[in-house]
Amino acid sequence: MHYLLFYDVVDDFVLRRAAFRREHLARVAQAFERGEIVLAGALADPADGAVLVFRGPSAGPAEAFAQTDPYVANGLVTAWRVRKWATVAGDGAAMPSP
Repeated sequence: MHYLLFYDVVDDFVLRRAAFRREHLARVAQAFERGEIVLAGALADPADGAVLVFRGPSAGPAEAFAQTDPYVANGLVTAWRVRKWATVAGDGAAMPSP
């Protein structure tokens, strides 16, 4: 199953993230290596959020990631939420279409 972690961010996110970016990206890379994160990135034009795609049996890894992310801990993320994503096409789709 896939889970989407959505971040809503502060207006000056691109400027403020620099101090925490290295630690955030290292955590993304570690989660990717563990097979938890499939894709991750900031939204662009405007840079008003981010989406991280997780794969696994539960939302736990996505929730744990958000709870310990330096962007969240330092107030750059104003709200976050995890949504179950019923994938039907693509590598690792949970419910592939016939």
